[in-house]
Amino acid sequence: MNVFGITGWKNSGKTGLVVRLVEHFDAQGLTVATIKHAHHDFDIDVPGTDSYRHRKAGAQEVIVVSNLRWAMIHETLDEPEPGLEQLLAKLGKVDIVLVEGYKVEGHPKIQVIRPSEAKSNQPMPENIPGIVAFASDQSINSADYGRDCPVLDLNNTRQIGNFILDFFAD
Repeated sequence: MNVFGITGWKNSGKTGLVVRLVEHFDAQGLTVATIKHAHHDFDIDVPGTDSYRHRKAGAQEVIVVSNLRWAMIHETLDEPEPGLEQLLAKLGKVDIVLVEGYKVEGHPKIQVIRPSEAKSNQPMPENIPGIVAFASDQSINSADYGRDCPVLDLNNTRQIGNFILDFFAD
C-alpha cells in the first residue's frame, strides 16, 4: 500500500494540499483514500438523524448505508485510539493513501511550511520520522528546518503529486 503523509502545524495548509492532491490523483485515474487525524472531539453524525439517535441510545457501532455510500461510526469508549496501521487495515484496495496527521508514525511525509504563519514556520522535532520533503509558499532553506531534503512549491500541486508518485516508483 502506498502511504504518504502531509504534516505540519495548525493553519499551515495541510488540508488544502490534501484536497488538491486527491483531485490531482483522481483526475489521473488513480484511486485515493485519506486518513485524517483529529486532536479534538469531532462528530460526523448530526442530531435528528436516525443513526445519531442509534448512537446516542448506546450503540457502539453504527453503519449507515445507501446506494451511493456507506459509513461506519465506531465509539471508542474506553479503548485506546487506533494506530495508523490498524486504520490502514480497514481500507479497501487503493492506489495511494494520503495521511493528514499521524506525525510520529514512520511513513514518508511532506511537511507544509508557511513562513508567514508564525506557528507553521517551526521545524518538526527531531523525533518526527519520515519527512522527505517540504512544501512552502515561499522560498526556504530546508537546513533551517533541520532536514536536508527537497523544497517543493506549495502552490504547485502537479509538482508535489509527481514527487509523491516518483517516491513510490523508486
